[in-house]
Amino acid sequence: MNLYRPIRDEEKKLVLFLLSQCLVELMKFPIADEVFEYEGGVMGSINFAGSDPDNYAGDLIQAEYKDIDDVDVLITLTEDKHNHLLDLDFWKVDFSKLIRYPTPELLGLLRK
Repeated sequence: MNLYRPIRDEEKKLVLFLLSQCLVELMKFPIADEVFEYEGGVMGSINFAGSDPDNYAGDLIQAEYKDIDDVDVLITLTEDKHNHLLDLDFWKVDFSKLIRYPTPELLGLLRK
């Protein structure tokens, strides 16, 4: 059983920004009020309540970010086969803990 928690404001702001960069209609991808933290929240990756990780359908957008320890982080927003947001995935290239949560103005290259 997954333990969900309320989505944080910083997470919601980041998701809204990434969706706006995808040029998708925001109503098409409502943001769940609750999320599950992968890896106990170490890297920041979350799964949106109401989605199933086994139903991955693809990436909506990717962004690059440099954490304050100068380590690169790849951020990916994904959708499931039912056109719901699936994950906001963080991959810090050295697998260390995310130190500072990114804000839209700190993001680098965006890929769709």
